[in-house]
Amino acid sequence: MDQRSEPLHRLGQVRLAEPWLRGPLEGVSPFIAPLLRSFEMAREDLAHHTEGLSTKQLWERPAGAAPVGFHIRHIGGSVERLIVYLRGRQLDDRQMKELRAEMEPGATREQLLAELDHALSDAEAVVRALPSESLTESRGVGRKALPTTVIGLIIHIAEHTQRHTGQAVTTARLVRGQSAPPEAPPE
Repeated sequence: MDQRSEPLHRLGQVRLAEPWLRGPLEGVSPFIAPLLRSFEMAREDLAHHTEGLSTKQLWERPAGAAPVGFHIRHIGGSVERLIVYLRGRQLDDRQMKELRAEMEPGATREQLLAELDHALSDAEAVVRALPSESLTESRGVGRKALPTTVIGLIIHIAEHTQRHTGQAVTTARLVRGQSAPPEAPPE
C-alpha cells in the first residue's frame, strides 16, 4: 500500500499531506483544482477504509443506514450526472436507470472502486478543459432547469463527493464495529 492510501496520522507517523494541502496543480485553474483534490481524497479515503470489506459487508445497512456500496456508487453516478448539467445538457434514459439502481447490492469492492475511478477520471477531463471565462456562465439543473453556474456546479460536485465519502467511511466503521481512531493534530 502506498503512502497516499494510509491515514494522515497513524500512531504519530505522518504520511503525505491531505490532497488539498499538496500545493497547486500545474496547468489547472485554482478555481477548479479543489474539485480535483476532492476526487483524490475520495479515492484515497474510500480505498483505505474499504480495505478488507467483503461484498456482503459493503451492502450491509447498520441501523438502516445506506450501505457503503451505495455511497461509492452514488458518488460516481452523481458526479457523472452533475457533469452532464455542467455541459449544459439533460440526463438520458441510461443515466436515469442507473440512478434508480444505485442501491442494488452485489457489486464487489473492486468493481465499485473501478466504476468510481472511471466516473471521476471522465469528470476530471471535462473540468480540466473548461475555459476560466466559463466559470460564471449559467447552467440549469434537472428537468426544471434550477439555476446555478459552472462554478456553482464545481463546488457542489466537490462537497457532495466529500459528504458521501464521509458517510461511506462512517458506515464502513460501523460494519466493522470500529470506532474512529483518534487523530493527532496536523503539523
